[in-house]
Amino acid sequence: MRSPSPHSPLKAVLWDMDGTIVDTEPYWMAAEHALVEAHGGTWSHQQAVQLVGQSLDYSASLLQQAGVALEIREIIDVLTGEVVRSVRQEVPWRPGAKELLEELHGAGIRCALVTMSEGPLAREVVASLPRPYFEVIVTGDSVTQGKPHPEAYLTAVELLQETDPNLNIGDCVALEDSAPGVAAAVASGVATVAIPHIVPLPLDDRYTRWDTLAGRSPADLEALLLSGQEPAAPVPATGHAHD
Repeated sequence: MRSPSPHSPLKAVLWDMDGTIVDTEPYWMAAEHALVEAHGGTWSHQQAVQLVGQSLDYSASLLQQAGVALEIREIIDVLTGEVVRSVRQEVPWRPGAKELLEELHGAGIRCALVTMSEGPLAREVVASLPRPYFEVIVTGDSVTQGKPHPEAYLTAVELLQETDPNLNIGDCVALEDSAPGVAAAVASGVATVAIPHIVPLPLDDRYTRWDTLAGRSPADLEALLLSGQEPAAPVPATGHAHD
């Protein structure tokens, strides 16, 4: 795979975390189920799916409605703690994510993490990576309004601009797996790639949809900015691990 040219329009890639880099959504769902049941309530898979990609404040409020008799902050702390424990036992990488991060690093393209998870979980995942790929990390506890609001993506771009004033929204691509995340990235004006995982996403001309990051390269992301069109799908890699 070729690297982007020295004159590539691609300066930065903005990564969602849960469901995009790591398959932590099952960890979140298990933590939600356990917490609701501990408080005498019931929590369905359909209810859990509705929280994928949402801010933790919003998710916690729905758990309260399901019978969890704790404050919002307490719910967030309990859920995050459970997911951190699960990640420490096994980091469930999504197909192609680590490989693309490494290629972007080699090509000199900056990366930012834009997640609604809070600092403790983000730091756990980042520490599990072989290199410090992320120059900027924006977490759910560092913004006022969570996804689908664009604040987190706009904040990431502003932080990247601190060391490169010439970088702008049009130089970036966002990678997302959920409807709230895609909506946030699109609303920020960043070219967006949706890689659906837990929840299907429809075809939409406001973003590009890929089935997987496996086999994708910096050149594919560069092509999105150069043409505004989806490049041809790569030949599926053989023998890569399933989710």
